[in-house]
Amino acid sequence: MNRINQKLQAPKKLLSIYFTAGYPQLKDTVSILKSLQKSGVDMIEIGLPFSDPLADGPTIQHSGSVALKNGMTSKILFSQLKNIRKEIDIPLIIMGYLNPILQFGIENFCKACAEVGIDGLIIPDLPIAEYHQNFQSTFEAYGLINIFLITPQTTLERIKYIDNISNGFIYMVSSASTTGSRDSFDNEQLNYFKRIADLNLKSPQIVGFGISNNRTYSQATQFAKGAIIGSAFINYISKKGLNDLAGFIKNIKE
Repeated sequence: MNRINQKLQAPKKLLSIYFTAGYPQLKDTVSILKSLQKSGVDMIEIGLPFSDPLADGPTIQHSGSVALKNGMTSKILFSQLKNIRKEIDIPLIIMGYLNPILQFGIENFCKACAEVGIDGLIIPDLPIAEYHQNFQSTFEAYGLINIFLITPQTTLERIKYIDNISNGFIYMVSSASTTGSRDSFDNEQLNYFKRIADLNLKSPQIVGFGISNNRTYSQATQFAKGAIIGSAFINYISKKGLNDLAGFIKNIKE
């Protein structure tokens, strides 16, 4: 069973952390992964930087720009992850945009993911129909779960279609804006979380965009299986460095 599905079966609420590969420094990827696992994170999303990240807010855009200037590429990332499964046993997901993956080659990218132990992919600009018709068999042949995003504006028909073809979790974007931190969610967003929960979809939902502290984490996981933190984590390491990642995670969970 895929590590993502194993984790989704656990009775606890989940915390996933996103960081940009190659940020702050090119060679920080493995040390961040090890520190996050040691800190009790349930899953990790490794961001593959791209020059035109349409879904990302200013914090993640900046980290991606720095990572690209540092020299991060798909090839270098896979090289860094070559022996990662000797030290990391929690699910690892690559989040990136379609263009660099197409340049690498879809099957070559999936094969490289499988070789280093990646469990899933999040590709915000990959059309669902194109995935379903052209890429799903390739992803599944290499044991990769493709994770789809929904927003408050996603139609019920589309949500059910996504749920039907998903074999992991649904990434529930908290708002229609780009990524970024906030102190709390308003009633409109909480009603959206509850509305999706009340659909009783077969696929668990994990909330992303806007999770930054214990309050937003608790609000999101009241209705969903877990939450994803990206911008707040990147802000933290930008200011504090990599020395006390456990302190950041503890403040989110407690």
